[in-house]
Amino acid sequence: MSSSSPGAGSTAPTLTAIAWPAILSLSLGVFGFVTSEFLPASLLTPMARDLETSVGMAGQSVTATAFIAALAGPGVVIGTTRFNRRTILLALTVSLIVSSILAGSASDISGLIASRILLGVGLGGFWAMSIALVIRLSPPGSEARAMAVIMTGVSMATVSAAPLGAWISSTLSWRLAFYLTGAVGIMALVAQLATVPSLPAQGSTSLSTLGAALRRPAIRRSLYSTFCIAGGHYAAFTYVRPFLETISRFDAASLSLLLLAFGIAGFFGNMLGGAISQRNSRIAIATAATGIAIAMVAAVLGGTSHVVAAAATVLWGLAFGAYPVSIQTFLTQAAPNDAESAGAVHLCVFMTAVSFGAILGGVLVDRFGPVNTFALAGVTTLLGAALIAAGKPIPAPSGNRSI
Repeated sequence: MSSSSPGAGSTAPTLTAIAWPAILSLSLGVFGFVTSEFLPASLLTPMARDLETSVGMAGQSVTATAFIAALAGPGVVIGTTRFNRRTILLALTVSLIVSSILAGSASDISGLIASRILLGVGLGGFWAMSIALVIRLSPPGSEARAMAVIMTGVSMATVSAAPLGAWISSTLSWRLAFYLTGAVGIMALVAQLATVPSLPAQGSTSLSTLGAALRRPAIRRSLYSTFCIAGGHYAAFTYVRPFLETISRFDAASLSLLLLAFGIAGFFGNMLGGAISQRNSRIAIATAATGIAIAMVAAVLGGTSHVVAAAATVLWGLAFGAYPVSIQTFLTQAAPNDAESAGAVHLCVFMTAVSFGAILGGVLVDRFGPVNTFALAGVTTLLGAALIAAGKPIPAPSGNRSI
């Protein structure tokens, strides 16, 4: 399949190999965005204390990011449809840098929320475009490999964000953690400037094309599943530190090590998810969600035991690490010709689910304690696994692709 740049009379070159330098620069950008997104989970207690607010209220910094990202995903895709995708990518990375600086400088909860709103704009736009970028930077049939490399940024963020955030906040300041994500954003911006080729707008994304994506049965089923899995996961993960501190009774040093184990497990989960989704992305999603549910059940039933809590956390990291690459691969296969539309509607549902999860989790943790958030996560992620497993397989793509 080939296409022409707007206003050009020549045909774009056909890709026969993955554009690895550009893919790696996207992975670095993902690392920065996800690190910043994940930081509140490991900083929640000292952040709430410093900003003189409750843990549940501080957790709404996650809600703010997710809610705005849900709106920004479709908004950025539709509002910038005529612009070169490289230009938009660079602008979104700049928003990561600025939001990180603002978060580190926040003097109260309103300042923190404002910074997280800006992060939501960048995060939403980046994720909504990521599927289309992978499709344009890799030939058909190789999307899972390219996506797995990009999702390595997610894995590395889970390896570093939570444990480093916990360690930095206990030894230095939680603000420094946000400044470091700003530095990562600067590195990602430089890498993208150097490696991402010009990507002229292709087609025109509108509300009607979003509707067309929603009419695909596979996309609709994946959205139902995503709402359950993402909502459940973030209801628990946003408040993982209060759970491990108050229920499992881990001290600060042990907490950092355990969150590091979560992240390392997520790194291997990413590779596992990439391998399984290359063969069957639907089963990969169901397997990942089931693993999260099992981890939640173990934490609820035996979370007071250090051994059980640690094992559940590692399994959780492994299972969730496999999820992002699995769902992203599923979407590239389910809607190869409507990638930005599919990415936008998926991002909207995903972030809406994160918002609901963080809000409901905050209510539960403030009123009844963190165990209830983990119970909720177990039920919803298992439901998500059942929904996606009941769907039909997605046929593998074929042919070459142009940028």
